[in-house]
Amino acid sequence: MRKRIVCYGDSNTWGYDAVTDGRFPEDVRWTGKLQQLLGDSYCVIEEGLCGRTTVFEDPLNEGLNGLSYLYPCLMSHGPLDYLVIMLGTNDSKERFSATPKNIADGMKRLVKKAREADAWRWEPKVLIVAPAPIEDLCEQSPVAGEMGICAERSRGLAAEFRICAELLGCDFLDAAPYVSMNTIDYMHLDRESHGRLAEKLAEIIRKKVGNE
Repeated sequence: MRKRIVCYGDSNTWGYDAVTDGRFPEDVRWTGKLQQLLGDSYCVIEEGLCGRTTVFEDPLNEGLNGLSYLYPCLMSHGPLDYLVIMLGTNDSKERFSATPKNIADGMKRLVKKAREADAWRWEPKVLIVAPAPIEDLCEQSPVAGEMGICAERSRGLAAEFRICAELLGCDFLDAAPYVSMNTIDYMHLDRESHGRLAEKLAEIIRKKVGNE
């Protein structure tokens, strides 16, 4: 049976393209690139939703709490071999007033819920990906009214997510060295970054589940 990898994230997993205000094609999105790199012995399952948070209910938009959807998501895609979670960018919105530690605590809840799901082929394996920080210019971009003051908060996520991963025994990746943001909203990956992120993730996944 093919090894099943769920990629659970927000608009940067969904593949939002700030240039077109649409979606990158499947063969450009990092999830699609990851499928190409891993090959037919793997099934990469794309579960990205624009605006998704770790655990916060958005008062302006329904259905974006990542904790609420995680269990049915995993159960519907089992049996699973690996879970990649890349969330935290939307938690950095000013209206949530969350510290980086608060956001990491939300990630901790996600990991614990994921491990409890009876959806794993063997033991649960989770990779926490710290999203690249939102750039300061985002706060002057067309999405400034939506995001508010958010850049500094997002810069603290990688350190807190690393602590979270170490505490829970998860794998960890800081996406920042591998990606760059577009020059329109400064919070979504540019086209080339999807490929670079996929290459790094493929390297990790082969090591973690390739010999099972």
